[in-house]
Amino acid sequence: MAKVLISMKEEFLEEIDALAEEEHRSRSELIREALRLYMRSRQRALLDRRQTASQAQMIESLLLD
Repeated sequence: MAKVLISMKEEFLEEIDALAEEEHRSRSELIREALRLYMRSRQRALLDRRQTASQAQMIESLLLD
């Protein structure tokens, strides 16, 4: 597995560590899961925007006919 170096404020890191301890996970596991969820959420939002645009075009074409 590749390693990545990131910078963050100490207070934020403390929050991450507290949450990781609470969930009995490593810091890396917690951050990987958070990024997975973010990326999945972003993909869904993109799909939703595309579907909305497609539906708007369909409605517009029906109204103009």
